[in-house]
Amino acid sequence: FLFKLLLIGDSGVGKSCLLLRFADDKWTDSYISTIGVDFKLKYMDMAGKRLKLTVWDTAGQERFRTLTSAYYRGAQGIVYVYDITRRDTFEALAEVWSKEVEMYSTVDECVKIVIGNKVDKAKGGREEGWVTREEGETFARESGSLFLECSAKTKVSVREAFEELVKGVMETPSLMEETANKDSVKLGGFRAQKGPCC
Repeated sequence: FLFKLLLIGDSGVGKSCLLLRFADDKWTDSYISTIGVDFKLKYMDMAGKRLKLTVWDTAGQERFRTLTSAYYRGAQGIVYVYDITRRDTFEALAEVWSKEVEMYSTVDECVKIVIGNKVDKAKGGREEGWVTREEGETFARESGSLFLECSAKTKVSVREAFEELVKGVMETPSLMEETANKDSVKLGGFRAQKGPCC
């Protein structure tokens, strides 16, 4: 089963770090802005099924978002990411990113999860102006999304977040049906092109 997952959110919220932690279990302190789009493959076994995930990491900066609609095409899972220490990145989820999902998503029942990243910074409590867990949960509820607070740096809940998302996709019959059909169409088309053997 091939799943396409898409990470969206403002620049600097830690999308690339979350992806690196999930796919390779690595962490880097050196922050380089994603230009355009990047993606990683991750194989997973869940509920007795072998899954191949393509996780797309998009640029959060406006100037790199020219191919936006192409990124959303066929994504069964969408990950909204914000930085709990930067309220503006949280507000952008409602003001910018959820509108993009409505506009460009081609999968009607795609599963969404909201991730509040950098929760490691809140060990001694949250400073004034930071986003509270309750606010994150409220936005997730209103946008029909799952919710988790994570830390790419300390690994907290990163794997769980992606597993919850994938589980949501697997529990949505139309998405599983679409995944199965996609593969059979591709194989059929490939065989037809090759023509008879010998």
